[in-house]
Amino acid sequence: MSTFDRVLAPQQDAVIATNKLIRNTYMLLSMTLLFSVVTAGAGMAMGISPAISMIATLGAIGLLWLVLPRTENSAAGLAVVFGITGLLGLGLGPLLTHYLAIPGGGKLVATALGGTGVIFLGLSGYALTTRRDFNFMGGFLFVGLVVALIAMIANLFMEIPALSLAISGVIVLLMSGMILYDTSRIVNGGETNYLRATVSLYLDFYNLFIHLLHLLTAFAGGDD
Repeated sequence: MSTFDRVLAPQQDAVIATNKLIRNTYMLLSMTLLFSVVTAGAGMAMGISPAISMIATLGAIGLLWLVLPRTENSAAGLAVVFGITGLLGLGLGPLLTHYLAIPGGGKLVATALGGTGVIFLGLSGYALTTRRDFNFMGGFLFVGLVVALIAMIANLFMEIPALSLAISGVIVLLMSGMILYDTSRIVNGGETNYLRATVSLYLDFYNLFIHLLHLLTAFAGGDD
């Protein structure tokens, strides 16, 4: 092997590894999104209560923080990813039931889902094709998420509609930034595990959908 080949080989290996990571991540992401649709439909069909929804969401958080880090490099991690996304989908049951009960709610849900898909594909596709490094956004996005979380907790007690809308608007912007950031990490070597990458992008999509639906409903004059 020539000196040139020895230099080029690691670069070729890195490109192959990145392409494999991208392929596996987006294939699994598609499957988990479809699975969430199924579990959300099941939650609506069963008429689960908000309390059960909360338990499902907390269960997903538990799997995310406590179990996935221990299984992310094994076959068991795949089941954990489906557990996380399935529980989050199930937890959407009461929320979707509420929105669908609003006049024109079906159209609002469809518009929010379509809008989320367009935003996600546009931003993620941009990061994939340009391969720009958006790592510089990490600190800003983290601080923004912390502030938004504090505001959401505070508004549970204050119940200010305008603040609720402002929070949703901020989260839509933050999730848009997170899509760029998380995709960039996949492309530029910041993330090398496709299970973690899938969950990160799934959460971006999930939160973007919920808060975009909130905004669309409010702008349409729906009872939110």
